[in-house]
Amino acid sequence: MISHDARRATSVGSIAIAIWSTLAILTTLSGEIPPLQLVAMSFLIAFIVGLLYLWWRGSSIKDLLLQPPPVWFLGIWGLFGYHFLYFMAFRLAPPVEVNLLNYLWPLLIVLLSALLPGERLHRGHIAGVLLALIGTFILITGGEMFTYESHYFPGYAAAVGAAVVWSTYSVLSRKYREVPTEVVAVYCGLTAVLALIGHLVFETTVMPQGYQWLVILGIGIGPVGSAFYFWDHGVKRGDIRVLGVGAYIIPLFSTGWLILFGEANSTWSLWVSCALIVVGAGIAGRGLARRRSG
Repeated sequence: MISHDARRATSVGSIAIAIWSTLAILTTLSGEIPPLQLVAMSFLIAFIVGLLYLWWRGSSIKDLLLQPPPVWFLGIWGLFGYHFLYFMAFRLAPPVEVNLLNYLWPLLIVLLSALLPGERLHRGHIAGVLLALIGTFILITGGEMFTYESHYFPGYAAAVGAAVVWSTYSVLSRKYREVPTEVVAVYCGLTAVLALIGHLVFETTVMPQGYQWLVILGIGIGPVGSAFYFWDHGVKRGDIRVLGVGAYIIPLFSTGWLILFGEANSTWSLWVSCALIVVGAGIAGRGLARRRSG
């Protein structure tokens, strides 16, 4: 049986899931701001959120800097790597396709966590993967078997890469469960610096206009800020597989946001692919739930 503390941590991690459902529409509303610039600006805000969190907890940032090098590599891999690929994907492919391809990461979390010590893959996991792959194929092709938009493939690849990065970061975080959640503040600061350097070298600065400032502030406070602290606590101390399966609520809600704001159209292929990916995750997590209750 899962402990009360683990259930509570899982609930805390679920708050991040709700917040992340707004990331796709906020990224789309940010306009033509270059990806690295957007990462730098939003993570600077997230770093400030982290400093406020440290102040509230009464923690010292100096103590956090004593973590071993693998911790810093993991943080940069997860936060910088994921968001660079994520924002890049939105510049190279339509938002709905990017949104759903990116949300292969919950399914990958379920599969990767099943490979942790004492766990193994079951037929349900494999069936879930196949359903998700079919859903992805329908998503990319629009339901037409032999037609595709090849010029969007770099964006598709970036979205899938983001899913791989975030799933491995989340699962590997279990290895460092004793590292305090406050270290996420330093992750955000390092990510902002790396993104700024990359932006100055490779991109031309585009100043946000009007409401875009509010959009960037919202990204930094919400899906790129506070959500990381909730998620870190959840994956380290809660049931990561429950969080992985539960995260498939995000593409449903985030796609709904895109449609509501007129950034996407509701089509049969979109909803069929979304349903297949969600069902695939449900099947993959079903065996895990049975083992928990057995």
